[in-house]
Amino acid sequence: MSDTSAADKDWEEAEFRARVLAELPEQLTQGEVERAMRLLGVSRATVYRLAKQLREDARTSALLPNTSGRKPGMQPLAPAVEAIVAHHFKAFYATRRKPTKTRFWREVAADCQARGLAPPSIRRLGRWLDLKDQAKLMARREGKDKAERRHLATPGTLTAGRPLDIVQIDHTRADVTVVDPVTRRPLGRPTLTVAIDVNSRMVLGFHLSLEPPSLLSVALCLTHAVMEKTHWLTVRGINTDWPAQGIPRAIYVDNGAEFHARAFAMACAEYQIDLRHRPPGTPRYGGHIERLIGTMMGAVHLLPGSHFSNIFERGDLDAEAEAVMTLDELETWLALEITGSYHARIHSALETIPAAAWTTRMDAAKPRMPADLRQFLVDFLPSEQRVLQRDGFHLFHIRYWSDELRWLMGRDSRKYSLKYDPRDLSRIFVVTDEGIIEARPADLTRPAITLWEHRAARRALSEAGRRSVDEELIFRTIEAQRDLVDSAARQTKAIRRHQARRAHLERRQMIDVTPAPEAPDSLPAPQTKGNALKDHPGFYVEEWYDDD
Repeated sequence: MSDTSAADKDWEEAEFRARVLAELPEQLTQGEVERAMRLLGVSRATVYRLAKQLREDARTSALLPNTSGRKPGMQPLAPAVEAIVAHHFKAFYATRRKPTKTRFWREVAADCQARGLAPPSIRRLGRWLDLKDQAKLMARREGKDKAERRHLATPGTLTAGRPLDIVQIDHTRADVTVVDPVTRRPLGRPTLTVAIDVNSRMVLGFHLSLEPPSLLSVALCLTHAVMEKTHWLTVRGINTDWPAQGIPRAIYVDNGAEFHARAFAMACAEYQIDLRHRPPGTPRYGGHIERLIGTMMGAVHLLPGSHFSNIFERGDLDAEAEAVMTLDELETWLALEITGSYHARIHSALETIPAAAWTTRMDAAKPRMPADLRQFLVDFLPSEQRVLQRDGFHLFHIRYWSDELRWLMGRDSRKYSLKYDPRDLSRIFVVTDEGIIEARPADLTRPAITLWEHRAARRALSEAGRRSVDEELIFRTIEAQRDLVDSAARQTKAIRRHQARRAHLERRQMIDVTPAPEAPDSLPAPQTKGNALKDHPGFYVEEWYDDD
């Protein structure tokens, strides 16, 4: 068996452990402990030990089997037996014929004996079946509709019994243009990523970005949803409450590429989050988030710079010309709208306000929180696989190094997961068995750059005919592009100041219509000082003086 397949089986076992242990209350009863012992195939002491590990760490990886010596829990089937079991599971057990577990075991045992193999016991086979996704298994045996009614509790609409049971996440392009904080020039319409709790209708969190939907925007939205928000609100000068926080038990998303990324699925499994993709033609899966987005955009239409939802409402309005809000200002405005308006209004489906529903229903339950919020964000960041070279890791034509990487030298040639934040490539996070190592560019004089700047620099070099691109050239190109942007911004501001001054003087001349008194015939006409610039069309002189 390859190392990869062995690691996959270890991860599947950790996921199964997490599913069983997550259902246990903090105060364990005799019956619950015995049930966990039967499902996991471990001793009583191991159940208590694993439950404690999950409470303290809250991550699935904390439950990975011990790789030294004999692994606790269920041992993997022999490869030949595994192949027989998998064949009969797919072709016989997981079908509409719905055979019993005993009949399934007989089919497997007959094939094993025919090939001279020791068949697994029926108890061992039952534990193998418990590792399978029960919702998917029921859908194959009894139909999708029955499986949804049993496992999703959706007889006609998506419902959740408690807060954080089901959270919906989606993106939308905001119907308003934002402006640059320095030049106040229009930048475009931002992307809003928002999460809602189905049970209480509370907005758990959101993220605004000028980039298209991505795994990063999902990661930042989820981190905002999970974290305690008092400090976040204080920094923005907001004095309302936002009590929503905690790791969701299930997330419902659409079929966007960012939601199908392997890094996203692995991060959800790490925190025992059940990831569900909305099937086509099932509006009940996304109705709550879509109504919330509609409510938010209806409020946004009151802002200057709004595009409205269609061309008939917009009329001849020039949204770019009327735009006044920066991205940060829009973020603060949305937070005020959510906490001070939406959370405080009676919701028709709840017959109370979302804030009260959350507070009342969370009194009896304590939300799961990540042990390390930074670790939580890193786990959801996009990643690349790289082999550690003698001089460090090479990612995006940048060499990264950390003194801690010395301990990984010479171990093996396996690939490591490198987590990165596209907004700042001045550091990456190396995922190792011992934890996360933060690595920075080997040349510490390098400025912090974004992934989009990096790609733009590479395009520019490619268009210039450069086939081989090195790190030094990329950073020189980015610095030159930044200098060009700064110069253009300074010139634009100077020209606009001059235009404003010119318009001001023209308005003064139009307002001052009082005729000047005529000079007496006996006095000479006033003389002006010589000025080489006074006749230049770009300059205007406000006051003139005589030679005296």
